[in-house]
Amino acid sequence: TEQAVAVAGGIIGGILLFILLGITAYLLWKKCCRLFSYEKLINPVKTTNANAIFQDQANSEIHLKSTSRSRSVPFIIPPTLHGRDWIHLTNEEQVQEDRDPFMTPQSGPRSSFHSLAGAYVVGTINPDLYKFPEDKSETDFPDGSIGRLWFSIEYEQESERLLVSLIKARKLQPPADSCSPFVKIYLLPDERSCLQSKTKRKTLNPQFDENFVFQVSSKMLLQRTLKFLVYHVDKQKKHHLLGQVIFPLKNEALTEDNKLVIWRDLEKENLEPPSEHGDIQFSLSYNDYLGRLTVVVLRARGLKLQEESPAVGVYVKVSLMNHNKFIKSKKTAALLGTPNPVYNETFSFKADQTELDTASLSLSVLQSNKGEKTLLLGRVVVGPFMYTRGRELEHWNEMISKPKELVKRWHALCHST
Repeated sequence: TEQAVAVAGGIIGGILLFILLGITAYLLWKKCCRLFSYEKLINPVKTTNANAIFQDQANSEIHLKSTSRSRSVPFIIPPTLHGRDWIHLTNEEQVQEDRDPFMTPQSGPRSSFHSLAGAYVVGTINPDLYKFPEDKSETDFPDGSIGRLWFSIEYEQESERLLVSLIKARKLQPPADSCSPFVKIYLLPDERSCLQSKTKRKTLNPQFDENFVFQVSSKMLLQRTLKFLVYHVDKQKKHHLLGQVIFPLKNEALTEDNKLVIWRDLEKENLEPPSEHGDIQFSLSYNDYLGRLTVVVLRARGLKLQEESPAVGVYVKVSLMNHNKFIKSKKTAALLGTPNPVYNETFSFKADQTELDTASLSLSVLQSNKGEKTLLLGRVVVGPFMYTRGRELEHWNEMISKPKELVKRWHALCHST
């Protein structure tokens, strides 16, 4: 019996030893398989692009670090991303380029760190994303421009103050090589007093940033007009007028919460003395497609106001005639008696293109008085050769030759009825 027990124990021990050796061999085989699979993951990645993703020394260091990490954390690219490739951009960022989804990828598996490091370089910023839109008022100047002026206006209701901020001017055209500009500001119709900016030395693009205050009641505000005169001071301390800006306030919604920033192109002031009865400036335009004749009454100067009675207002009456037959008339607002009123009002009339050879426009400057008959201060007629000559005929013909374009001119007033 003892021998039988010894034989059975030896057999059982042999079986257990055989099983232990089998388990040990299996574990060693699995370990070898894992090591072999890790080595495949860290092989260099082949790309179809001649310029590899990691070219410079810094990216090579990232590659070495990523390979050491890939041994501990294996990663297989999902099948949905097999049809992608990485390409270089000029700003060293990486994007994915779409490829044929049915083509097999030529590169082997890649670690997640490889993908991130190759896709975006840490700290890269695209400056194009942070550019502000270009201000075209600083760059787009019309042909023959003599400069441009920027200013802002605001009205305080309680204190009845008009706040004017003179901001800057650009591309001034002085008579000499150098320019030392300054600006005079008037609140028309008062031309006896003005506010003046500081003189900026030797610059065609002065930056003023100065504030001015005019005291004006809310009732009179919309009848006032701002006038900016830009001057150049030469070495002999003489003042040369470079241009002007006329800005009526009646068309603006001025409130304390609404600060308007405005720019206007400078205009050349008419330096010729006014005619006997004064002058009027207006623009003409004809739209041949709509059959519409447009008149913009801009301003008048040098009017001979009647002093026999107090003036209530001065206005302009625009009348359309055809074969000396009255068709229609329109009026501007009446401004307080001033010899230099500014209107900036637009009127349109229906006029067929075939009627332009027989139609004419009459612009009459009138002064209304309390309890008395309206007085005619002056009148001008523009039209075809049938009715006019000289500057009035030239203005009409230029309007016809430039359809849809505003043609602006000064005209002398006459007192004929």
